Amino acid sequence: MEFSLSRTEVSRFEYRSEATSTNDVLKEQATADAAAWPDLSVIVTDNQTQGRGRLGRVWSAPTGKALAISVLVRPKVPPHALGWFPLLAGAAMTRAVKKVVEANMKPVEGVKEAEDPRHDTTLKWPNDVLIDGYKVCGILCELLPDGTGIIIGAGLNLSLDEHDLPTLTSTSLLLVTRTAPDPDQVLAAYLHELVTLYRAFTSANGDAVQSDLHAAVSKLCGTLGRVVRVELPGGTDLIGTATGIDAGGRLTVVNQADGEERSVAAGDVTHLRY
Repeated sequence: MEFSLSRTEVSRFEYRSEATSTNDVLKEQATADAAAWPDLSVIVTDNQTQGRGRLGRVWSAPTGKALAISVLVRPKVPPHALGWFPLLAGAAMTRAVKKVVEANMKPVEGVKEAEDPRHDTTLKWPNDVLIDGYKVCGILCELLPDGTGIIIGAGLNLSLDEHDLPTLTSTSLLLVTRTAPDPDQVLAAYLHELVTLYRAFTSANGDAVQSDLHAAVSKLCGTLGRVVRVELPGGTDLIGTATGIDAGGRLTVVNQADGEERSVAAGDVTHLRY
């Protein structure tokens, strides 16, 4: 694949016909030769054999039907700002997916355009992208061993059909739009949104409010206002209403049990349907 559009968005771009984990490959390369892998370097494949998700989960997809994307950033921001990067990447992917879905919707025969249902593309805190509540992309951010950069990994379902889906709560761009997506178009849209948000955030010295990142994430986040269950580190659950995102990127939840508001920095979130 040439990825002619995507290459213009970043400083270095490398497509691999196969990779174990693009995060691991980029981590190894950037650690061995930092000068060769500057800020906004990218490795991408459509055949990842040992993909990983958050919380140690396995991420896999049939060859040629999904993209594994890893972006290296070397931000000069205060340490407390680093927690915003999963949200920054999630917001970028949500924006990109939303644009691609809107641009590639194929009309249903016999259904008037006004009656054709529109799709709701949202960010589930902190970094899953959902279409109509079904997951189309997950993101995993990891620090380089020497702390000089962050690798932002994303797994995006492009053309999986209903038999390929890894879970009952997954979807793909093909299933939503009924049109085979152009991988380069999708990737270029994501990289463009990512670079735009990243440059604004770093120019503001990691201030999410000043850079408008806080407002962008809050607008896209479908978790806000929902009743959620948060599986906290240590095995306990917090059930309550997600009310906002604080200045550090943490999710604020009003505990259903006692009415107290808590800020959650890490945890697995489930949107409850009652």
